[in-house]
Amino acid sequence: MKSLEKLVLDYLKDITGPLLDPLQFAYRANRSVDDAVNMGLHYILQHLDKPGTYARILFVDFSSAFNTIIPHLLLSKLTQLSVPTSICQWITNFLTDRQQIVRLGKFSSKTRTISTGAPQGCVLSPLLFSLYTNDCTAKDPSVKLLKFADDTTLIGLIRNGNESAYRQEVQELAVWCSHNNLELNTLKTVEMIVDFRRNTSALSPLTIMNNTVATVESFRFLGTTISQDLKWEPHVDSIVKKAQQRLYFLRQLRKFNLPQELLMQFYSAVIESVL
Repeated sequence: MKSLEKLVLDYLKDITGPLLDPLQFAYRANRSVDDAVNMGLHYILQHLDKPGTYARILFVDFSSAFNTIIPHLLLSKLTQLSVPTSICQWITNFLTDRQQIVRLGKFSSKTRTISTGAPQGCVLSPLLFSLYTNDCTAKDPSVKLLKFADDTTLIGLIRNGNESAYRQEVQELAVWCSHNNLELNTLKTVEMIVDFRRNTSALSPLTIMNNTVATVESFRFLGTTISQDLKWEPHVDSIVKKAQQRLYFLRQLRKFNLPQELLMQFYSAVIESVL
């Protein structure tokens, strides 16, 4: 089944690639998490070069994102992306009437038939989610909506204290989610403010669906720790700490008198790869 999915995946990429949102970085040729991080930082730093500016960054968290896809909504989105009818029907059939059980030890639940969401661990699921959210974009040029599969980040480039466009886009994102069966996890959704102005005043908190969004000083964004001052020390410190923790296992292997060649292979694969 996964071999067949890979064939469909390559076919879908060829068809939908030119029509995808340019700020969607997942599962696209010559794009990676590094590109998403670099693009986001580029937008912010370029904006902050101008006087009277600051940025508000909203790191959005979805509840069980892949499990919320509605097949008939996905079908209409695929049709708009010029996917042939036969492939649309195959994908719809693939996502509907799936049987599922839960096993815990020697106990098993009754079989349930579900027709919502994309199966976890399937080859097609991440791309289908990217196509499902392809029409979720920011309309105002001062707001950038970056996506890497279900990792979504909204960057508001604020000038002269006018946050109306940013707040409007946040509300529209919440409305889009409600129309497409995606649940915003307001408890895990956080905001970070980057403000280098000399004379600053307290900014009004952001609310989503009557819930106040928590403000953080740093956030791990697609594997990179971003801090309010946009300096690299927190990110470097976290990488060094991770590498030091893994050195423990190298020392343990050395105690067992493993050949030096194996120790070097372990170092390259587990520690050097992190650095």
